[in-house]
Amino acid sequence: MRLSTLVALGLPFLLAGCGQMPGEPHSPPVPPEQVTDFATLYARNCQACHGTGGQNGPAMDLANPEFQALVDDNTLRTIISDGLPGTQMPAWAQSAGGMLTDQQISAIIGGMRRNWAKPDAFGGATPPAFEQPKGGDANHGRQVYQARCAGCHSGPKRQQLTSPVYLSLVSDQALRSIILAGRPDIGQPDWRMQTPQTSGPPLAPQDVTDVVAYLGSLRNPDVVSAAPTPMPSPRR
Repeated sequence: MRLSTLVALGLPFLLAGCGQMPGEPHSPPVPPEQVTDFATLYARNCQACHGTGGQNGPAMDLANPEFQALVDDNTLRTIISDGLPGTQMPAWAQSAGGMLTDQQISAIIGGMRRNWAKPDAFGGATPPAFEQPKGGDANHGRQVYQARCAGCHSGPKRQQLTSPVYLSLVSDQALRSIILAGRPDIGQPDWRMQTPQTSGPPLAPQDVTDVVAYLGSLRNPDVVSAAPTPMPSPRR
């Protein structure tokens, strides 16, 4: 076969490969601000604190259906956009100095609802209100804590809730959220306190408020607080 024939046969393949040189992407990358896939946004921005699949992270168990039932979309948007003072939760909205657009925040909220919310998460029970009221009786809260909480949280393998160092890292609202929704990923019950180690009626709304007030009164103002929280390195 002549050389000219070989060249003629190979030319179409060479032309077909033009524009796709080795190492060249097949399509242009999506700009970070245009990423709206929930799995991608969660993995890049939320997973480090809230855990894979929304569980087993150092922060709130977002995959807990009870937590999803407690907070409405507006509350979630405010927390994600503006952060949660007194905690490690920073502001993510671009309007607040963060990295996420309003559309991306909507995608995160929608993804959490689709993946982790469940109808009738409380089995017909009505939990106390999500928002921590002002005030509260710390003395009564101490009594409730000793009677209903200390039995578990005094052990070496459980979080020492009365530690001023721990309390410097969590806000009153974060404490209330955990008491109300629990953290099933780490065995923390919700406000109904139904565990093999505890028995009795659910915590009354005032009990929850007063326990949070008691724990807040133990917070050491001289310990370095988590707020304001620096933004993490940009990554989407």
